[in-house]
Amino acid sequence: MYHLVKGIYSNLTRKEEYSVLVLGLDNAGKTTFLEKLKSEYSDSKKSLPPERIAPTVGQNVGYITFEKTHLRLWDLGGQENLRTLWESYYNDAHGIVFVVDSSDRKRLEECKRALEIIITNEDVEGLPILMLANKQDREDRLEVEDIKEIFNKIAERMSARDSRVLPISALSGDGLKDAVEWLTTRLVRNKQNRPPTLK
Repeated sequence: MYHLVKGIYSNLTRKEEYSVLVLGLDNAGKTTFLEKLKSEYSDSKKSLPPERIAPTVGQNVGYITFEKTHLRLWDLGGQENLRTLWESYYNDAHGIVFVVDSSDRKRLEECKRALEIIITNEDVEGLPILMLANKQDREDRLEVEDIKEIFNKIAERMSARDSRVLPISALSGDGLKDAVEWLTTRLVRNKQNRPPTLK
């Protein structure tokens, strides 16, 4: 009897969890973004201070809860030799956050090519994609409108998929709530296409 009740309870209390890939070139601020999210929205509130964040070689994983929506975030290394590994995560992903360094004008073309490779992969079809124009706290940044203009041609290829460009500062947390709010709304809306994992 105990096992039956335990099984029913476990079934009733299972939570939906969405996997989100945090992608972008190295030094775009992906890990800083993940750590800031953890400090704001994880149960433990444990996160690395910015001065202790090193370049990601491989992956970092973080869990957050936003308005009863549980997210598992995969921060994947953005060095050129690691980007080929990204596609092995696409099948299990429910959404993608693509982080752009707004202050690194020299690498915008490289950034654009990396995003084009992502969105043309058939395993990404139908996934919501949130592009974050990071480092908006810096004086040498490009404005969000400038970044949107650069990436407009890519957006045309994204058909009816949900996509958005939002300004943030992963360091200060400005724009973080808008980003998480937009993302969770789209993940839940897209669950018929890509059902969440039950935990």
